[in-house]
Amino acid sequence: MEKLKTSIGVFLKRAGLEKGVKQNNAILIWERVVGTTIAEKTNPEKVEHGVLTIKTENASWRQELLFKKSEIIKKLNQELGQKTIREIKFI
Repeated sequence: MEKLKTSIGVFLKRAGLEKGVKQNNAILIWERVVGTTIAEKTNPEKVEHGVLTIKTENASWRQELLFKKSEIIKKLNQELGQKTIREIKFI
């Protein structure tokens, strides 16, 4: 199984897809990073060029999350293992 994981990693790197896969992992770990309460009020939409787009339930949540943005980016990048997410756009 480890050989398969290594082979997939090599393939992604050679194909130039490794960064995109890591960026999209931010969507998968969103709830773990921000917690259940925030996750229930938000929906991670997409990641493009290091910018994670999050749809919020309403303007109040959007404003609240703007105050926590740098902290959330830091936590996401700690989980992802590098500076994968450079910005979060709340819509």
